[in-house]
Amino acid sequence: MPILYSFKRCPYAMRARMALYLSQIVCEHREVNLKNKPSLMLDISPKGTVPVLILENGKVFEESLEIVDWCIDSNVKIFKDNITDSQKKKTDELISLFDKEFKFHLDRYKYATRYKGVDKILHRDKCIELLKIIEEEINDTSVWFYSNSVGKVDICILPFIRQFKIANPEWFDRQKDIPKVHNLLSHFLQSNLFKSIMVNYDAWEINQPTKLFPILN
Repeated sequence: MPILYSFKRCPYAMRARMALYLSQIVCEHREVNLKNKPSLMLDISPKGTVPVLILENGKVFEESLEIVDWCIDSNVKIFKDNITDSQKKKTDELISLFDKEFKFHLDRYKYATRYKGVDKILHRDKCIELLKIIEEEINDTSVWFYSNSVGKVDICILPFIRQFKIANPEWFDRQKDIPKVHNLLSHFLQSNLFKSIMVNYDAWEINQPTKLFPILN
């Protein structure tokens, strides 16, 4: 069984858990205390960030997008009807935009005290500018980004939009220029997908009983 090192609120770990959940891949879940990271995880992945996925054959994925792509390749039926070739290209562009530019500005807005001389409002407004780009791409008639089925772009960018909203929910809700972003995020937060990947796990310790993700009924 694969082993997943994860952290509940990390947007990168969230996208990995969503991919595993959608692809119906059961793994051993090891919740990481970021202030006391497990030595076993650091031995395997010295960079010390989550998620980390270890396959049964010993292969290690240290990046969330590697895990997402492996999950899609392992169960292409989940995503096969959800995206056209042009949408696939745009998906990769939007994910790159979020992982580079949006995350840069999000960190300096949400965690401004960690950065010397940062203007958090400037970075907040940069995030909104990027969300306006996203607004133009969202399908008007579907519940997810491109269709009525969840896709790669949804699981990869929505955790970051969620973080952006959390920084100031009242202000975010007043932004009238991104109605489709609001609707998409609202649908995500109310979905069974979101609820299923936001389960509480105690921090993992050696020799504790194995805990599975997703939780089996």
